[in-house]
Amino acid sequence: MAQVKVYGLKEQLNPIKRQLGDVIHECVVTALALPPDKRFQRFFPLDAADFVFPSDRSERYTIVEISIFAGRSTATKKRLIRLLFERITADLELTAQDLEITIFESPKENWGIRGRPGDELILAYTVEV
Repeated sequence: MAQVKVYGLKEQLNPIKRQLGDVIHECVVTALALPPDKRFQRFFPLDAADFVFPSDRSERYTIVEISIFAGRSTATKKRLIRLLFERITADLELTAQDLEITIFESPKENWGIRGRPGDELILAYTVEV
């Protein structure tokens, strides 16, 4: 399970949402060994008044937040971050300066999915990678 949120200025984010979503999903599937059909993404295109960021970032500044079940190794999370930077900067021509990635981990029992706590689910994939 990986829930992805993407924030950016609406004029910059809206035109690239589909391609960015595809790249992020490919990276998540590769790094976390998730099934390809497990795509959960939300985009938050913001007005300039609602998206305040430092002057050393451009209007293309984009934040990617990924919520996952706890249990992945540090190496796996670093692999995901590196893969996201590599692919997004190459495929969407965002600079590393304009991309910020945060991974939030939460125990499975803190998730509610398909009517039950996450730790009671039978998953078709392994979290401990």
